[in-house]
Amino acid sequence: MAESDLPENPYLLLTPGPLSTTPTVKATMLRDWCTWDDDYNGLVQDIRQQLVGLASDYTDDHTVVLMQGSGTFCVEATLGTAIPRDGKLLVLANGAYGQRMVKIARILGIPVMVQDCGEAGLLDPAQLEHTLAEDRDITHVAAVHCETTTGMLNAITGIGEIVKSYNRIFIVDAMSSFGGIPLSMEGIRADFLVSSANKCIQGVPGFGYVIARRQRMAELEGRTRSLSLDLYDQWRTMEEGQGKWRFTSPTHTVRAFAQALRELHEEGGVAARYQRYRENQRMLVEGMQALDFRPLLPREWQSPIITAFHSPAHPDYRFRDFYEALKARGFVIYPGKITEAETFRIGTIGNVHPRDVWRLLDAVKTARYWL
Repeated sequence: MAESDLPENPYLLLTPGPLSTTPTVKATMLRDWCTWDDDYNGLVQDIRQQLVGLASDYTDDHTVVLMQGSGTFCVEATLGTAIPRDGKLLVLANGAYGQRMVKIARILGIPVMVQDCGEAGLLDPAQLEHTLAEDRDITHVAAVHCETTTGMLNAITGIGEIVKSYNRIFIVDAMSSFGGIPLSMEGIRADFLVSSANKCIQGVPGFGYVIARRQRMAELEGRTRSLSLDLYDQWRTMEEGQGKWRFTSPTHTVRAFAQALRELHEEGGVAARYQRYRENQRMLVEGMQALDFRPLLPREWQSPIITAFHSPAHPDYRFRDFYEALKARGFVIYPGKITEAETFRIGTIGNVHPRDVWRLLDAVKTARYWL
């Protein structure tokens, strides 16, 4: 099927993933693929090598394991496998996804502390340092790089420096930032980094991945609290089987992801994609402010991934009505996710370009039914 024969999307997804993908990524999924074929296993190995290359200049020191399911599956697999029975987790939280790690730990029976900085507050390095100095039982620290609850971009590099200065293991949820914001495992001092196919690489949902220091991954045998989410066993199978998965793999999603990686390279890599996302988000914020919408966070805290805006303080405003008005004009946005204020969110990642932001702003202008 030619690209021109593909059905046109009824709307553009302005969300933090799943996101709008290119026609060529979609077209890759129109064929059926065998999960045990040698060509497919070779493709998996190539994806793994590329991901390690995106994350580190020291590729021999790092490895990656792909895991079926959503990004949360990978977070749970990491927490449930990386933390030993006598370990203790400290979660730095300033939004729903930090709190989700706390919930995962509690359900798995992992001793956990939470440093809650509030939904619209910065992570507190001084408090972290105090906690690590006082509590010697903490073995692992986890934090979210881009907290899409608000669009906050956390200063993860400074956090990592403190964690490693106290010789703790650092787990980073880089779900919505990896591939769209320049970073390295060495720069953020991460032992484990978790992300997903349907975020900044611009693939589709179906699997996530964990990039880890090879030494740390090799230590995990026998720690798992789950069969399906055994990070170590999945990794060992991929290593020994040269790209094989333990259980049925999402073949179509994997093929689409391989195409998405090619398109990332063709765009100019992570640096070029970051510049596009930044320009999208700059145009969005400036245009929305010109239409009297106020961002939730100060400019210097905002990420290029997604931006939260205060809902209009008007008695006739209803998010659902605003959402439907924009959807009818070809755009889908996100509801708010915080409890402290009424907000909505607009993503600026995926196959979204400045011309799309201009079209969105025009749609917002005409969709303000409450004026």
